[in-house]
Amino acid sequence: MSAPAHHRLHFLDRDHSILAFNERVLDWARRADVPLLERLRYLCIVSSNLDEFFEVRMAPHLAARKANEQRGPVTAETHDRVSAKVHALVAQQYAIYNDEVLPLLEKKGIKLVNHGERNPRQRRWVKEFFVREVQPLLMPVGLDPAHPFPQVANKSLNFIVRLTGKDAFGRENEIAIVKVPRILPRFFRMPPIKGSKQTHFVSISSLIRSHLADLFPGRQVTEFSQFRVTRHSDLAVDEEEVKNLRTALRKGLQQRHYGEALRLEVSAGTSEYLANFLLAQFALPEAALYRVPGPVNLVRLNQLIDQVDAPALRFEGYKAGWPLQLTPGQSYFDRLQRGDVLIHQPYESFDAVLAFLREAVEDPDVLAIKQTIYRTGAKSELMNLLREAVRRGKEVTAVVELKARFDEEANINYAEHLESVGAQVVYGVVGLKTHAKMLLVTRRENGSLRRYAHLSTGNYNPGTARLYTDLSYLTADDALTADLDQIFLHLASQNRLPRLNKVVMAPFHLHRAMLEKVEAAGTAAKAGQSARIVLKMNALTDEPLARALAHASQAGVSIDLIVRGACILPAQVPGVTENVRIRSVIGRLLEHSRVCYFQVNGQEDLWLSSADWMNRNMLRRVELAWPVTDPVLRQRVIDECLNAYLNDTRDAWLLQPDGHYVRAAGLGAGKTRAALHSAQASLMARYGSKATD
Repeated sequence: MSAPAHHRLHFLDRDHSILAFNERVLDWARRADVPLLERLRYLCIVSSNLDEFFEVRMAPHLAARKANEQRGPVTAETHDRVSAKVHALVAQQYAIYNDEVLPLLEKKGIKLVNHGERNPRQRRWVKEFFVREVQPLLMPVGLDPAHPFPQVANKSLNFIVRLTGKDAFGRENEIAIVKVPRILPRFFRMPPIKGSKQTHFVSISSLIRSHLADLFPGRQVTEFSQFRVTRHSDLAVDEEEVKNLRTALRKGLQQRHYGEALRLEVSAGTSEYLANFLLAQFALPEAALYRVPGPVNLVRLNQLIDQVDAPALRFEGYKAGWPLQLTPGQSYFDRLQRGDVLIHQPYESFDAVLAFLREAVEDPDVLAIKQTIYRTGAKSELMNLLREAVRRGKEVTAVVELKARFDEEANINYAEHLESVGAQVVYGVVGLKTHAKMLLVTRRENGSLRRYAHLSTGNYNPGTARLYTDLSYLTADDALTADLDQIFLHLASQNRLPRLNKVVMAPFHLHRAMLEKVEAAGTAAKAGQSARIVLKMNALTDEPLARALAHASQAGVSIDLIVRGACILPAQVPGVTENVRIRSVIGRLLEHSRVCYFQVNGQEDLWLSSADWMNRNMLRRVELAWPVTDPVLRQRVIDECLNAYLNDTRDAWLLQPDGHYVRAAGLGAGKTRAALHSAQASLMARYGSKATD
């Protein structure tokens, strides 16, 4: 029998959920208790997130709008609804920038000086700087039949100019385009004013707009605007048809900057004539036009933040402690023979993971190192260590994911460098992204071979490891390391994967295993047994898993979900998900760990994973989940990654049945934000203090 109409499950819209996540991030830019430069940085983060949203998610909506028809789940109306939500978010963003952050920065002695505010000395400096450093790099293009509209790269800064008068050949071509080279910094520090403590900056857009007339001698600039276009940037390569994936991706990368236009940003005061001209040029509807009262690319304000020397306007520095389970200088191999090690990053230092690999590289008894590479960051020490391992005669196998979004070029370069020194480089399985994070070391001990491994919920990237919360797991468990050996063999040879001992792997087992665990909890609850599920992840968008959770809720399972970003499952809908509570924690650090806890009739089962509960992770990627069986480590994960976040009252938001989020705890009379509980702040205090003990 089907559920009554008012009890049926209706999923939340994924795109609106992504935008709601950005609203929660934007809240940090509003908060008076957040240091001022960090508030500005959160504005930059939202802009960067919106860029990626358009680059990856918006193309189907725009196609439906242009065709005025339904294209799968999207229609012209979905484009307009999503666009309206983005417009509202952008309006809030620039209001915070102009009305709150900039005036407060000026009070602190940091000012972006526009042309009208510059004194004569500053104007002379700007003029000289423009002539010397900027003008030689600009090439204005007047449009005519021989000079069509130039190719404008994705997210690049440009100016459109309307002119009167005639050009050198007597023609009245009135439109010109000025492309601003990416090589030019977006903000410049101006010379100090004698007797003033203020630090003054000028933006590249303000600098150029003040001297546009100098680029068109003999003609008059009547209108102008900065503009920026965002293009579709998700690489699509038919892996079944290409003979060399690396070569095909390199060709695709060359075209990424010139994909389909999806969004046009212009200055707020741009004339209808210029705005319509650009919309027509990029074949965009009116809803795709964003008039912004400020820089068209707030992301680049990171450059200004980095130039300001004002520690009081930043978060207090945090030094990660050395992992509690490890002793500096002690052999990892000796330590792991006594039991598994858990590292909670970034509260505990990622340097310990690099130290594990470094010891493996330097140990003459280590014979082989195998590792997956998804995102490792620029100038990666990890890649240097792998090359050194090859130089020392060890067998090195690297499974490099070439299709890691926006890191494709870096990974192609890493693959080529590793191959050039003799490492065995493979690219995983055709049609699947290798998203699993694993490192396997094989060592000769007492005449036989023993394996040691590192597994992680996050990437091998020292930069993001200081900002993302993740769990690293070091082990010498024979069954677990044997599984990893079989997985590496499978990825390299593409032979059939044998039955694994402990690990569950996508796309083969993980989806089914998680469904079975949810369903088992529901069965237990129906039988009157205690049943609880607590999950922590970045996104929940897989419909079968979301539906299974709803069914478990209806059976009486108590369910708590900690989902940072997109979530399609509504919370606490009577008769549907009334036993499901969903919260999102947005803090100083980016929540990134994936933890799955199931309790059935008193028996606890806890898994760590590289996978979010998304269809792509479960069915189109190589992902891993592994159990934490050590009771002490299991309880530590429960305490630090689940209970601490379920009790967060400062940085947590609660999902409502209609898809809106509200704060987990309001600020009542006499209560300040500092008095509320923050899981991240508590963990930073606990582990950071260890570093100075």
